[in-house]
Amino acid sequence: MKNKPYWTLLGMLLLIFGFTALILQMIGVNWWFLQFLELGGRLFAFVAKILMVLGGILIIVFAHTDWERERRESSEDGEQ
Repeated sequence: MKNKPYWTLLGMLLLIFGFTALILQMIGVNWWFLQFLELGGRLFAFVAKILMVLGGILIIVFAHTDWERERRESSEDGEQ
């Protein structure tokens, strides 16, 4: 993957901001740049923040996956 560091950075930012936003929501405070999520209601904001965390984790996992090795291993399993 060409842009592995950029994808990892994006995933880490989503993970960190989503996780801290969830913690801050529990005590009644919000990040100012995520304030627009509260317009849809508290449940919508909560679900959106959870999706931020899950999306960050998925981006990090996909960025660190060696796709060529996965293809080789899957083709070797099919030959046996």
